[in-house]
Amino acid sequence: MSEKGLDRMQAAIERASGEKWGRLESHLIGSFRYKEMYAFLYRKSSVEYDEGAVVFMDRGDRFQREPFSAKFRARSDHTVFAIGTVHILYGKGVDDRTPEIRALAEYWHWLGDIYPGVERILAGDFNLPPDHPAWAPLKQYAKPLITRGASTLSGKDGRFANLYDNLWIDRNSRLAISSFGIFNYPHMLNWSHEKSRKHVSDHAPVYLTLGRGHLNSGVVQALSRPTIGAVFPIGQVTARAQPASLKKPILYAAASSGIVRGNRNSKIYHRTDCPSFNKIMPENQVEFESASAAQTAGYRLAGNCR
Repeated sequence: MSEKGLDRMQAAIERASGEKWGRLESHLIGSFRYKEMYAFLYRKSSVEYDEGAVVFMDRGDRFQREPFSAKFRARSDHTVFAIGTVHILYGKGVDDRTPEIRALAEYWHWLGDIYPGVERILAGDFNLPPDHPAWAPLKQYAKPLITRGASTLSGKDGRFANLYDNLWIDRNSRLAISSFGIFNYPHMLNWSHEKSRKHVSDHAPVYLTLGRGHLNSGVVQALSRPTIGAVFPIGQVTARAQPASLKKPILYAAASSGIVRGNRNSKIYHRTDCPSFNKIMPENQVEFESASAAQTAGYRLAGNCR
């Protein structure tokens, strides 16, 4: 809501991590009565800002808060990716949200024009679950990473209500995504949902990791078949140089971190670290939430993965 709030957040993250973080923020965006800022915070030792921090030029005036995007580069392997972030209007009901959701297909193409040849990620509070029909235009080109579980805190401790927050990637993305999910921060802080909603947010963060990126000392547990509307533990993290209250946070995911890609013709599956993961023809691709899920479906591991 203000630069002062961003200053406080950045200072808190730098104290907890013991590192300097970079920051990009938009101007205040919104209606005459209500405005918000978008911001990216990034760890300078791991990621560098590349170029192109820009607010979408919404000539049709369809977004109340136009999306904000920028291009970044991973220092470890020089992977380049562009991230757009948006906060979809909540309004009085679903009918108020769907016009902005449908307009995201054009925004997706705009990201491709602004960052040609660069992998795209669309993140945000979309105020609509990914299975709603309004997503049909965008789903021709992109797909949601999180399709199970929920990210909004209900009034009852331990229960989550809606899958409104998400991360979208290209349908044929070449990103080496190693994990993704929902972070149950009330559990980490040992706070009630009432206290969490009052002092932090009624939304739990969503995340993804790329390549060899990982959560410190994370031990990932494969999921069985999740139940819609619940949030599931996949592992635990022990964090260095953090206050005692922030140690050993529990991660909750709406999908297994062991995503694999199969070839429906050969009945062979590939992990993200396999040489042929990104070489399967799009029309033959089928994705599974884990290796065990692929094996259950009758697929076997590719020989060059061993």
